[in-house]
Amino acid sequence: MYEDFILDKAYFIKVIKDLAEMIEENRDYLTGLDSEIGDGDHGTNLSIGFREVMKNLGQWENENLTVIFKKVGMALLGKVGGASGPLYGSMFMKLGEPAHGKERVNFKEFYEMFKSGIEAVENRGKAVVGDKTMVDALRPGLNAFTEAIESGEKPEKAFGTFLERAKEGSQSTIPLIARKGRAMRLGERAIGHMDPGSASSCMILEVFYRNLLNYKKNY
Repeated sequence: MYEDFILDKAYFIKVIKDLAEMIEENRDYLTGLDSEIGDGDHGTNLSIGFREVMKNLGQWENENLTVIFKKVGMALLGKVGGASGPLYGSMFMKLGEPAHGKERVNFKEFYEMFKSGIEAVENRGKAVVGDKTMVDALRPGLNAFTEAIESGEKPEKAFGTFLERAKEGSQSTIPLIARKGRAMRLGERAIGHMDPGSASSCMILEVFYRNLLNYKKNY
């Protein structure tokens, strides 16, 4: 089943464009979340990064998926300030590696892309679930995605499970005391606020999911 569900480069290019649009639409919201427990620049920084991506995407579209995501990641790494730059930069750079230089992937390889990207975030940030970071959304989401794949759920349902669990993980950051990042200095004052990185992570997954639901070609 997963070998027959093919996602081509057009899907990923559309996702990247939609990510840039989504970040612009939610820039102020994300910055507002960050103003409560961080530097107050999360949305602004992501906007700067994805504007850089869009400025160059037309030059990258003829490349394979591995190269495209490497270039997206490098743009984010170079332009996004704070912790988000290294974390999202690493995530997107690693997303493309399981594509192995191809221009299309099957759904199992699509899963491997997220596994690679999320592990890169964990390795770069050294955060674990409970630290009040984007890992609180991404790790439980990936675990649920893995279980869905192993149980043979249909592709759209498996990714939907991934997104749903990630959203639950993001909500779980609200009552936490931060153990990483700028929010750590606030101690108990960080309680009651959602981690902005967990929020943006879920928004990014939502874009992949929405495009996945609309993508029926070759399946």
